[in-house]
Amino acid sequence: MSILRPTPAQKTRRLAVLAAAVFAIVVPLLQNLLNLGLTQAEFAEDGNSTLRVAGYAFSIWGLIYAGIAAYAIRQVLPNTGESTLINRLGWPSFVAFFGIGLWIVMAALNLKVASVIVIFASLLAVLLPLLALSGVIRSTPLMHHDRMLVVWPLAALAGWLTVASPLNLITTATALDALPSALSPLGWAILAVVAVTVVGLGASWALRTLAYPLPIAWGLIGAFVAEQETQPVLAFTCLGAALLLVVGGVIFAFGLRRGIERVV
Repeated sequence: MSILRPTPAQKTRRLAVLAAAVFAIVVPLLQNLLNLGLTQAEFAEDGNSTLRVAGYAFSIWGLIYAGIAAYAIRQVLPNTGESTLINRLGWPSFVAFFGIGLWIVMAALNLKVASVIVIFASLLAVLLPLLALSGVIRSTPLMHHDRMLVVWPLAALAGWLTVASPLNLITTATALDALPSALSPLGWAILAVVAVTVVGLGASWALRTLAYPLPIAWGLIGAFVAEQETQPVLAFTCLGAALLLVVGGVIFAFGLRRGIERVV
């Protein structure tokens, strides 16, 4: 089968994606090494009384950055063809990668409202195109390079941002004393967990890849660990939601009859 070679404009897009990936990975390294501004833990500490996640949960960024690097390097290689997924997810991934790097800057500068805007923009930039391409994703063979090196890295990033964005919003609203009085802080936290679970299950059904729901479940388990002593109702809500996402993700990815979509 012949490979569809990228045009000059597509090569430019690929280089832009690579640059954004480098930016996303290098910015937190420089911020930590040079001790510039607030760390991510210090940034979150100001408003984490409503909903917390155990610090170890953020180690998932190591895997996410590895996936981003693999995706960005592979798509820029000369022998990588211009597939539908590479073509249509290129600029969205550029926006998402630039956004997660910019979020580190916003957190370091303690720009809380800006951080919420940036993280939600990054989430939408990567998740909406994935959902729009869900049919193409489902029909891509399980061990195809595009599934392993395009779908998995971007779906994992989207999954983590699905749980991190509401957490950022609640943390910011708590820090600014801006949580609406319609619900108690516990009520808002539970509502956020429910919303994350509903979005997570819906997107998992569409994408049918475990790369998306597993990071969400990981974050919710981190919330369970952090909250089980101080807010047990919230903690066990998070645990139940995490289990539901794992079970649902497995059923959607492997248990549904997908016809030609199951062919490898």
